[in-house]
Amino acid sequence: MKKILLIVVVAILSGCSPAPDVSEKVVWYPKPKEVQSFQLQDQYGEVLSNQDFAGKWNLLFLGYTSCPDVCPMTLLKLTHVYQSMKDKSKLQVWFVSVDPHRDSKERRQAYIRHFDPTFKAVSAEHSILFPFVRDLGLIYAINQEQQEEYYVDHSASVALINPKGQLEAIFKPSHEVGTVPTIDEKQLLKDLNSIIN
Repeated sequence: MKKILLIVVVAILSGCSPAPDVSEKVVWYPKPKEVQSFQLQDQYGEVLSNQDFAGKWNLLFLGYTSCPDVCPMTLLKLTHVYQSMKDKSKLQVWFVSVDPHRDSKERRQAYIRHFDPTFKAVSAEHSILFPFVRDLGLIYAINQEQQEEYYVDHSASVALINPKGQLEAIFKPSHEVGTVPTIDEKQLLKDLNSIIN
């Protein structure tokens, strides 16, 4: 009993909070990681930066508007997660297009409108985009961009940025043989609430 009490006192004095009760699908950082400075353009042509993370929890997902499966499925699930949040003012969803060659701001605006027009649909040139994505612990690769039709390989995970603009967690997708890797929206919502609360 004394040992447990001592651990609690040390945690309080050091400013630590107990680890959230999350599933094995979450990579949670006890010490959230600072996100390097960035500038991305949203679907309205506005420039967004680290300051746009402030004061809210932010879910970021990589994708592209020509994606045939993972992107629309994941965005639909993130729409359900967002709609299920009791206090939507605490949460922002970012769709980060990793195909700036085809995904103009007009195309991103039309695409995100199918899910939720309040979501941010951002992108930038690869010289800006790639370091930003790598900083989040995610990755993407373009296959034969010189052709008109091409696929973009990208992480199917969802990054969580806290209201201080730090990388707090990564929600990993489920990988099952014969299925597209996507997040489990019910599990993500449960894990998200455990972290936020």
